[in-house]
Amino acid sequence: MIRSRITHLALSAAALALAAATPADAEFGGIVYDPTNYAQNVLTAARSLQQINNQITQIQNQAQSLINQARNLTNLPTSVLSTIQQDIGRTRALITQAQQIAYRVENIDQVFSQRYPSGSLAGTPSGTLVANAQARWTDTLAAYQDSLRTGATVTGNLDGTAAQTNTLVTASQGATGALQAAQAGNQLIALQTRQLADLTAMLAAQARANAIQSARAAADEAQGREEARRFSQPGTGYVAQSVALFHD
Repeated sequence: MIRSRITHLALSAAALALAAATPADAEFGGIVYDPTNYAQNVLTAARSLQQINNQITQIQNQAQSLINQARNLTNLPTSVLSTIQQDIGRTRALITQAQQIAYRVENIDQVFSQRYPSGSLAGTPSGTLVANAQARWTDTLAAYQDSLRTGATVTGNLDGTAAQTNTLVTASQGATGALQAAQAGNQLIALQTRQLADLTAMLAAQARANAIQSARAAADEAQGREEARRFSQPGTGYVAQSVALFHD
């Protein structure tokens, strides 16, 4: 601002000098004074000053641009990624610790072929039928327990989610550059991904428990029909046997 005013005054002085200049030359102590030449020199100096001011302004703009670029490249000092990864790890651990029937296709196929047979039970020993029924009851109970544990873990993550969201939103609003804003946005997306993972795990646990219960009901129904068939089959009736209460 000060440089601009000085340049403006210099240009005004040069213009006044040109206006007041006369073609006659004056001589003072042997030195010839030419007003026109003096005014032109003042105007040239003023223009040179204006060019210098323009160059200084350009340098200032470039410096500000470099400062802005540096801000845009500044990393976000806040990070909640490690906490998000820990939460996801706890949810994954619950899935891997599933009781009785795991979340693996080969395990499910093996268990169903043993305890939830789809074919005829005519050749299955009665002891095996009873053992399978007991195992199916245990499967169902364990699945419901896993579902409750998963729901409790997901619910426990809610407080952490609220705190993490508040931290990231505050960091995003106070970001000094584009990089910090982008990093805050990326962490918010990671937080949403963790919430989706929790929701997926909870829905999977509930669906697993419901599926096992439905499979148990179908298997128990088939076993009940087989036991009823065996009971109603004609065979040797009751044969009385003599029992000695006292020995001679």
